[in-house]
Amino acid sequence: MKKFSAIFLILILSISFMSVLYLERSYGQTLAWGSSGEDVRIAQSRLKQWGYLEGGVDGVFGKTTYDAVIKFQKANGLTPDGVIGAQTRVALGMSSNNTKTNTPASRGVSRSDDIHLLARAIHAESKGEPYLGQVAVGAVMLNRIKHPSFPNTLAGVVYQPCAFEPVKNGTINEAPDDSAYNAARDVLNGWDPTGGAIYFWNPSTATSKWIWSRKVTLTIGRHVFAHD
Repeated sequence: MKKFSAIFLILILSISFMSVLYLERSYGQTLAWGSSGEDVRIAQSRLKQWGYLEGGVDGVFGKTTYDAVIKFQKANGLTPDGVIGAQTRVALGMSSNNTKTNTPASRGVSRSDDIHLLARAIHAESKGEPYLGQVAVGAVMLNRIKHPSFPNTLAGVVYQPCAFEPVKNGTINEAPDDSAYNAARDVLNGWDPTGGAIYFWNPSTATSKWIWSRKVTLTIGRHVFAHD
């Protein structure tokens, strides 16, 4: 009986250990007080952009980062333990070890050639919106590349006739700010907070009756997002 109990205990411990390894490989290592490095810097940047982090972005997980993580977790229904584990990573858009592959969603996107265009489009369409809303606007543009109803290149999507007001009024040519560039990089790295939306608009200014026939699934800032 004792031998059986010992074997059973070893089996349970082995399963627990393998589960931890799986989560670390799938979502990256857990970040906690005392951690440092690029992943911490990225987490801090997100928390800073969303208004949770009061300190600087230095790549060192200390008290200010811990407090910011707690606030973020409470606001998003996560266990407020101050640790960036698998679930908190996903909520921060840091899944898959945060080394997101060059977006497999982009049939006609070259990171080096199109990041500036995407940043300009994000800036023109969502200047003044929360950072998450800027990422969402950029994600819609990349989602259109995959959709058969739209052009299959980023330039084709952005400059499609009558698709985006900034192209018509010329604000697409304004220099994007750092926030727009960061959002463009996040989108190209695979972050899509819209869940595949291909439309967005401002309800207070939209005049098209047709657009309201689309299924609205999300609201971020002043924009709503919809699927086909």
